[in-house]
Amino acid sequence: MGRAGFGVAAGCAAATCAIAAVMVARRAAARARWRRAVALLREFEEGCATPAARLRQVVDAMVVEMHAGLASDGGSKLKMLLTFVDALPNGDEEGVCYAIDLGGTNFRVLRVEIAVGSIPAVTQKVETHNIPEELMGTSEDLFNFVALTLNNFVEREDGKDTQKPLGFTFSFPVRQNSVSSGSLIRWTKGFSVGDTVGKDVSQCLDEALARCGSNMRVTALVNDTVGTLALGHHYYKDTVAAVIIGTGTNACYIERTDAIIKCQGLLTNSGGMVVNMEWGNFWSSHLPRTPYDISLDDETQNRNDQGFEKMISGMYLGEIARLVLQRMAQESDIFGDGAESLSTPFILSTPYLAAIREDDSQDLSEVRRILQEHLKIPNAPLKTRRLVVKICDIVTHRAARLAAAGIVGILKKLGRDGSAGAASSSGRAREQPKKTVVAIEGSLYQEYPVFKEYLDEALVEILGEEVARTVTLRVMVDGPGTGAALLAAVHSSNRQQQGGGGGGGSI
Repeated sequence: MGRAGFGVAAGCAAATCAIAAVMVARRAAARARWRRAVALLREFEEGCATPAARLRQVVDAMVVEMHAGLASDGGSKLKMLLTFVDALPNGDEEGVCYAIDLGGTNFRVLRVEIAVGSIPAVTQKVETHNIPEELMGTSEDLFNFVALTLNNFVEREDGKDTQKPLGFTFSFPVRQNSVSSGSLIRWTKGFSVGDTVGKDVSQCLDEALARCGSNMRVTALVNDTVGTLALGHHYYKDTVAAVIIGTGTNACYIERTDAIIKCQGLLTNSGGMVVNMEWGNFWSSHLPRTPYDISLDDETQNRNDQGFEKMISGMYLGEIARLVLQRMAQESDIFGDGAESLSTPFILSTPYLAAIREDDSQDLSEVRRILQEHLKIPNAPLKTRRLVVKICDIVTHRAARLAAAGIVGILKKLGRDGSAGAASSSGRAREQPKKTVVAIEGSLYQEYPVFKEYLDEALVEILGEEVARTVTLRVMVDGPGTGAALLAAVHSSNRQQQGGGGGGGSI
């Protein structure tokens, strides 16, 4: 080989070595980026951990806050609002009543017909209407639209001049003055009509109904949890609480009036009253808060409020996952150049999160489709798709288990968690736990099987198998609307009987 040939060979060898070095460096960089992504995943998983011991701490904190909220207004993050509902449906109701269910940017009108029998029968007709954005400016515009929609619905169903009991489900924090009236405390769930805060929402609706010529007036003002409790009690007399876990979250339960210290001397026919907890605002240092939760809170309009809701409700779960994915994209570049969409708040909604988590195909084809079509992230390899699934699983797992802890908190406050049944030091026999029904409604529990599975598992883990067998979660389909109509029937009957107590069951 001549000098020229040797030079060429040496040059080729050097080039080959250089290329190999570049490839090795790239592979090393890729491994480093992947290790960083995995480290972020593990850090997030550890931050969201909810072992049984921590869940029991959350249970105890919930009970403490419940007592504080019952003792004084402002004494707790839990508002523990009185509903003035002291009678619940018991299966004896009958007739036709109507309901309005307003809980966001759409609302529903319902006609509910109740028949008495060995198995109480409830049939309903429902219409759903969107609220045009231009009607979100003033309370008068909003309630005029709702009232006119109801009036048209009633005239189609039962003719003009109809006067039937009307239940009004208003799924925002309200300070009630009676079973049929209450003032809005604040808007939640991103919904807002500026001049409504502080106003009696039943009066706003009644005045709008009068303006459109309707004879209907609000008989019962409730929120979605109270409506769900009412429907549960209609079918199951052991129903003591209700929980909503959907876009937002809340809970209510039946409390003894003598335990409501902030209203000493409060008298009811039954000795009990439904309390609206507004548990979305619950907070405790035992809740597993991560930097992503703090970032989420900072970007919301209700900063430092609704901390529990932001960890467990459908409005926020997808956003938590997005914030984790965004940080991974920034620090590990695992999504390449196609991750710009991850900087858009709330682009990953909870239905997408659920679809990702529930993809059980071998190649995670649904995850790939969502990444490509919705998040504009092409060509994510299988191991990256698995990582995305894991993030969605962590968010879901934490939310479901914290929701379970909240439910057990209510049961413990009522002495139905089994702790009151432990054998005493005097050796008295252990009491048998009471059968307990918790009515539950909301898309996360009803439509997301993995969430339901994790919540149910956590209940058993916290309560123990023996006590858990006495607790049943009953899904109440359309509880908020139908339950409001049932409560309207109960309290309309009570008014007619002038407190005779025959219109509903003792609570």
